[in-house]
Amino acid sequence: MSAPSSKPTVSEREARQVAEAAREQEWRKPSFAKELFLGRFRLDLIHPHPMPTDEATQRGEEFLAKLRDFCETKVDAALIERDARIPDEVISGLKEIGALGMKIDTKYGGLGLTQVYYNKALTLAGSASPAIGVLLSAHQSIGVPQPLKLFGTQEQKEQFLPRCARTDISAFLLTEPDVGSDPARLATTAVPDGDDYVLDGVKLWTTNGVVADLLVVMARVPKAEGRKGGITAFVVETNSPGITVENRNAFMGLRGIENGVTRFHQVRVPAANRIGPEGAGLKIALTTLNTGRLSLPASCVAAGKWCLKIAREWSAAREQWGKPIAHHEAVGAKISFIAATTFALEAVLDLSSQMADENRNDIRIEGALAKLYASEMGWLIADELVQIRGGRGFETAASLKARGERAVPAEQVLRDLRINRIFEGSTEIMHLLIAREAVDAHLSVAGDLIDPEKSLQDKAKAGANAGVFYAKWLPKLVAGPGQLPVSYGEFKHGVDLSPHLRYVERHARKLARATFYAMSRWQGKMETKQGFLGRVVDIGAELFAMSAACVRAELLRSQGDHGREAYQLADAFCSQSRIRVEELFGRLWNNTDDLDRKVVKGVMSSTYEWLEDGIVDPSGEGPWIAASDPGPAQKDNLHRPIG
Repeated sequence: MSAPSSKPTVSEREARQVAEAAREQEWRKPSFAKELFLGRFRLDLIHPHPMPTDEATQRGEEFLAKLRDFCETKVDAALIERDARIPDEVISGLKEIGALGMKIDTKYGGLGLTQVYYNKALTLAGSASPAIGVLLSAHQSIGVPQPLKLFGTQEQKEQFLPRCARTDISAFLLTEPDVGSDPARLATTAVPDGDDYVLDGVKLWTTNGVVADLLVVMARVPKAEGRKGGITAFVVETNSPGITVENRNAFMGLRGIENGVTRFHQVRVPAANRIGPEGAGLKIALTTLNTGRLSLPASCVAAGKWCLKIAREWSAAREQWGKPIAHHEAVGAKISFIAATTFALEAVLDLSSQMADENRNDIRIEGALAKLYASEMGWLIADELVQIRGGRGFETAASLKARGERAVPAEQVLRDLRINRIFEGSTEIMHLLIAREAVDAHLSVAGDLIDPEKSLQDKAKAGANAGVFYAKWLPKLVAGPGQLPVSYGEFKHGVDLSPHLRYVERHARKLARATFYAMSRWQGKMETKQGFLGRVVDIGAELFAMSAACVRAELLRSQGDHGREAYQLADAFCSQSRIRVEELFGRLWNNTDDLDRKVVKGVMSSTYEWLEDGIVDPSGEGPWIAASDPGPAQKDNLHRPIG
């Protein structure tokens, strides 16, 4: 039985409908970030800072000690970078200490770590080698364990989770050569045949795919009588006949990751391996990513801590004009930014992770904000370190070592971090995803008003509902605790953080008013105003980070753990963040969006093609997007199982 070779053709509206159907429709639990975008600063949802149990802490600390010893004695980061491969014995060692099963329940042979300690472990492992951090997070955050934990049957959990905990590496396969953040065009098919499905298609950028034993594969089941069909998730054995790893991809950074191109030709998968019902694949993927995305902030926190260490040591040793460069204001400002932002990134990560563990709050926006903010700020931190290091920041660690200096891989960290702005939802896609969730309350009551396909009766009903909602909501945006000088006084201990929290409260209301005005102004065209929506989300991210930083500082003070210094770092971060917020608010209405659109039209119509004169293009020949038609493999199988 062969799959159809034609790829789905979908309109923009159809693509949006697929994405909308995949998102979680209900808010069953409170969300700090959702409330923030609605102009309600619910500090009570995050303060006092939630804490892990004593048992979770003990189990987590015991594993961190074991992992630290392994990273210090068994991992050669320079070797991984040089060979572009994690040695098999390192991966085998990670299996032996249980690192593959950090998030898997102990009853299935895992370690049963909380999200907090799982991310601490990823931070530690990622500092030793970012490639190891990616291997572990791709396996557990989006690979087989997490979807099965959330959506798998008991039989599936018993069959696969013990393997994932100790021996089998897993990967997640969604992207295709011609399908990225628009899954409505997914071309890989899964055609029912008796008790099996038959998979055909090609998957791209399959992190862990080259060495994986188990795969989570997203494929389209054709609609038929009595069969819903749609994008569906499957657990697939990598050694199944018809699976070929056709290429091991190479990148500017993360050189040690096992990322490839995987072809499926007439691959039979038992129906028992389907995760959830047909058509639920995208919802499963998005729900998995709610917490799965927190692995990327962990890698950014690792980079931030390392950048701070190198900046401190180097800026004390390097002298210019009679004093260490740290004491020159131009360099000192960069060091302050690195220190304050690293503190905030760890605050955002720990708060979001603990909220995920408690399961008291819906953290879909918090997890997305953490990923977005950490990937953008982590990149800036690494860039500032390269600048502080000067020419040595641009030089490779191997070259530095060869001429007798300390082998500091600053340029490598910059290269390694760059992908985080693309991985698991690019910054641009994250802006749209978060914006959709941020305006959900508005669309719930007034969405039919701006939907051109709704009837006049539906619009009239929506108008009545909207009138009731906004009559209650809008007056609350006029005044709040942020205007009272005594509000949040419990955050004053030597350094006074209460003005920053009052600022967050006031500007959450200001952001909500701006969003309402924009919806009133643009209505159905709001979804096309991506520049505006991106700035709204970036403001929300800064306000969330400021809140997390203050709450973390108070937690550390209450525990007697560097409280005074934490308050200083939170104060510095919030002061820096406020400058960025003011700029973003200014750019909501004073920007070049309209002019940019005109220039883009000119570029795409070749009006400015003359500007490209005077160069040669070193790019090679070939199509922009490789052919991915289903069929038998024409290349050798590069699959390389470990162990």
